[in-house]
Amino acid sequence: MEPQSDTEQWLSLSEAARQLNIHVTTLRRWADHGDIPVLITPGGHRRFASSDISRFAQERRNMTAIASLPQIWADQAMIHTRQEMNHHPEQPWLTHLDTSSRETSRQLGQQLMGLTLQFLSDNSKKAVILQEAHKIGRQYGQLCREWHLPLTEALQASIFFRDTLIETALHLPENVHIQPEANLRLLRRINQLLNTVHLAVAEVYDEYSTNPLSEH
Repeated sequence: MEPQSDTEQWLSLSEAARQLNIHVTTLRRWADHGDIPVLITPGGHRRFASSDISRFAQERRNMTAIASLPQIWADQAMIHTRQEMNHHPEQPWLTHLDTSSRETSRQLGQQLMGLTLQFLSDNSKKAVILQEAHKIGRQYGQLCREWHLPLTEALQASIFFRDTLIETALHLPENVHIQPEANLRLLRRINQLLNTVHLAVAEVYDEYSTNPLSEH
């Protein structure tokens, strides 16, 4: 590597490692593998351009933010959902449920939240996770039928849940330094999973409407 300019500041191995907050052996390995630019002096010492270290540090921060984004979203979404539930206790689908039914609904919501977090974090199991989301949607739809909720109220509950999750994602850039593309990917995946849930709920009601005897 050649010096970038006459005014470039050069750091020793230990100085650069300290700036990146990593061990010198880690930085030495990265440099030897070509992961970060390095200059080898005639005496065999490694020297790192300060500008390269700063750029590398920013890239690592961006990668960390993207990797932790689903968990940050999930933590904030749980808080936001509880707040919205407390602020709007008059929702029709809430007032019609007794304590036991509310607990069952809450447990399904927690399962769905965990599944959503998994879906955002692991792209390798997309089909399996969507199948699980479909199953949760059907469970919820069947419970709503047992609770004698009309389809509109059943969907109001799932839409309420969806809106709080989407709203949380929309406000993430205000609280976390993330790139717009990363947040857009997050929103699209949330939509994809919750669309599966909504359709599964409607599917259950459709089955009952075409075969009324299935209620008995």
